[in-house]
Amino acid sequence: MPDKPHRVLPATEGPSAFFWTSGADGRLRFLCCSACSYFVHPPTSYCPNCGGRDVAPRVVGGRGTVYSYTVNHQPWDGTADSYIIGVVEMDEQVGLRLMTSIVDVAPDAMRMGMRVEVVFEDHTPIHLPVFRPVTS
Repeated sequence: MPDKPHRVLPATEGPSAFFWTSGADGRLRFLCCSACSYFVHPPTSYCPNCGGRDVAPRVVGGRGTVYSYTVNHQPWDGTADSYIIGVVEMDEQVGLRLMTSIVDVAPDAMRMGMRVEVVFEDHTPIHLPVFRPVTS
């Protein structure tokens, strides 16, 4: 992975802590309701689908489709390089979307509908999920 831009890192406590720290093993997790199997994101203590209160992290496949994206040209992160901010809809559930960085693709090669897979930026103990075009 290329040099990491400056990142404002998320907190490692509270209901979303698992999301930011569990990627150490290279696997993406979202909260999932034990009653109805609905994935919940952003993390919260209840299921918005059925109202259940038993939600726990569950591993997902880590692949999805670019739902939307924008190319940032503003050098606020200390570099002059453009970078891609995307919204990825995960394969597991319609509407399960994650705002993230899209890496390993030139801005002019980006397309909505592009198939992508998760990789993680290591900022131990935080592992930020970012996505790259599917390679296989």
